[in-house]
Amino acid sequence: MESGKILVVEDQDAMRESLVIAFRDEGYQVEGVASGEEAIRRLNGNNNVYDLVVTDLKMKKVDGLEVLKAAKTASPSTEVALITAYGTISTAVQAIRDGAYDYVTKPFRHQEILKVAKKAIEKKSLKDRVRYLEGEIRDKYRFEGIVGSSNAMLEVLKITSQVCRTESTVLVTGESGTGKELIARAIHYNSHRKDGPFVVINCGALPENLQESELFGHVRGSFTGAIRDKIGLFQHAQKGTILLDEIGETLPSTQVKLLRFLQDGEIRPVGGNKAIYVDTRIIAATNENLDKAVESGKFRKDLFYRINVIRIHLPPLRERREDIPLLVEYFLEQITEKLKKGTRTFSKEAMHALMNYDWPGNIRELQNIMERAVALSRKDIIDLDEIPLPLERFAALTTTPMEDEKRKSFIVTTLAEQEKNAIIEALNKYSGNQTKVAQILGISTTTLWRKIKKYRIKSQHEISDKI
Repeated sequence: MESGKILVVEDQDAMRESLVIAFRDEGYQVEGVASGEEAIRRLNGNNNVYDLVVTDLKMKKVDGLEVLKAAKTASPSTEVALITAYGTISTAVQAIRDGAYDYVTKPFRHQEILKVAKKAIEKKSLKDRVRYLEGEIRDKYRFEGIVGSSNAMLEVLKITSQVCRTESTVLVTGESGTGKELIARAIHYNSHRKDGPFVVINCGALPENLQESELFGHVRGSFTGAIRDKIGLFQHAQKGTILLDEIGETLPSTQVKLLRFLQDGEIRPVGGNKAIYVDTRIIAATNENLDKAVESGKFRKDLFYRINVIRIHLPPLRERREDIPLLVEYFLEQITEKLKKGTRTFSKEAMHALMNYDWPGNIRELQNIMERAVALSRKDIIDLDEIPLPLERFAALTTTPMEDEKRKSFIVTTLAEQEKNAIIEALNKYSGNQTKVAQILGISTTTLWRKIKKYRIKSQHEISDKI
């Protein structure tokens, strides 16, 4: 049984009662009203928060567009679905741009409106969950931009919240784009150092001949070009936190000075004779395997032990795919506001692709891909062919049982192969009926025809356009 609260707004009694019964039979809480005026009164009621409003577009006095506006004003997360006649489809499309979720055209079957309702309420539920997690994390920890409810991310957040109350040196590990700097910021801004500076240094971006000078400063005349004294970034981080990103890229001479600082809190500018005490906390981050770097002699063992007091490992996105819908919803809201694009969503096919892509660039890549797709999109629903993802990076994992129940074998197929096979199977099942197959697969008949042509598909039956 489904769950959710729906308001049905329809001035035709028979239609309204039919919809109320259909929704109620699916397990929804349903209220029905006969006018736009009554709908707006309900929406403005103190205790009335609806997951979905299903409203006729054309009604006397107060029409569906006014109901849409009132619903979004009362509760921006409430979704609105419109019922429209053929002659008012253009108005319904404009309403979607103004925030409506979808529309159905009269005459329609109950299954059509039930499908729309289910997807709309799922979308609202996802939005509410993102906002809840953001609010809970922000209110409790002020962890801006960290989104995820997977077990792996909840463990990361738990450790991070505990580390904030300490002065321990922290090592944050993980692939590029997993959000290591976000974790470092969360630690700083939830510690007693929050009013001090937060200084970020990408060690890999510092020129080798200037690494020590940038970090620890130098005195005038210490080397060619040192025409005046310079304060290093460590001193700029006084009373605050310094993030040494990609610490594995530091030179051996720099590592010696970092070790000295961690031992006694002192730095010595290049060319200087006087040690300077600096009160700052170090958070180190790397996408490199420092254990192997120590074994190879690239990284000092004693420094590794000093920075590896508390380790926080951020899993790659492909290992926490269940967080992808939350991240998509989070970034969609940011990107559409930034680009002034209005409401955008991803089709079922597109979301399937996002869920099954390997994401070698992790969260940063997801955000960039989404921004490009939204920027270039012309429709409110972004389809699979509008997402610039290389097919070779797709992998669907299907487990098959082995004699040893604890072992699993993974069959890897490309998304293109899965798509082609699904289309062939559906065409054979429904005797080549493209209209029916498109409905089953959740795509338009035009998209289906294009894919049949692309994959050169011929079903066992003659492909037709039967209804």
